[in-house]
Amino acid sequence: MFRIALKIESGLRYVGWLVLLICFAFFNSPVRAAATDVFAGQVGSLRISGGTAHIPVMKEVAKLIMEAHPDIRISVAGGGSGLGIKQVGEGLVDIGNSGRKPTDNEMQKYGLVLHRWALDGVAVIVHRDNRVQVLTRSRLQDIYSGRLRNWRDLGGVDKEITVFTRDQGSGTRKVFWKKALRKEVTTNKALVVASNGAMKSGVAHNPYAIGYVSIGFLDKSLAAVALDGVMPSLETVQNGEYPVVRGLYSNTKGEVQGLTKSFIDFLFSPSGRKIISDKGLIPAAR
Repeated sequence: MFRIALKIESGLRYVGWLVLLICFAFFNSPVRAAATDVFAGQVGSLRISGGTAHIPVMKEVAKLIMEAHPDIRISVAGGGSGLGIKQVGEGLVDIGNSGRKPTDNEMQKYGLVLHRWALDGVAVIVHRDNRVQVLTRSRLQDIYSGRLRNWRDLGGVDKEITVFTRDQGSGTRKVFWKKALRKEVTTNKALVVASNGAMKSGVAHNPYAIGYVSIGFLDKSLAAVALDGVMPSLETVQNGEYPVVRGLYSNTKGEVQGLTKSFIDFLFSPSGRKIISDKGLIPAAR
């Protein structure tokens, strides 16, 4: 009887572990696959380009879809908001991402339909060892205009400030210029980079640099700056305390259909919204 009891107990333990493994597999594969069921039976390719703040979400969604449905191919490229709007308008891509709302002229010229799926903050950043991690917008204007050139004048080290900015086609640059710099002209000595990733890398590797990125790119490799006493975060963006906020758009030429429609719809689904949140952005209502 004792041996039988041991065997039963051992068997129950085995069954328990088996159930846990099955549950783990269920929640980490079938459920994820079920989220992309809308793509079942579809084949073809989807081309996406434009704003670089969108890329982490775009790549994660594309990976999830392609893993579940190998007959679908999705390419994701950057290039900035202006390029994304131009390329989708000219039919070179299916989705053109932008970190700004297209202008009335762009809307009319290309017949664009806007799909705003997230809210994003644009954070001022410095090297993580920089002592200056609080600025007013007035001081920020002084830095970006070139009127203030040394960290010493802000309580930092006696070193010249290296100013980083984005290219003219960047939606991140436009909202930063409008809401953080209040349309102040940027010094022609600023170093121009082509993406959020390049900005993050440039500032993280230069102890005397200042720049700006989407809050989705913030991590421990650099320091976010409190602007007018408010730190950039999901919470301060959502409650309206942080001033430099913009929408993230996926623009299409005309009404969406087919694979493009399924992709856009996925961004607004519970699974898509979770990916958006996981990447440091705030999902927007449709």
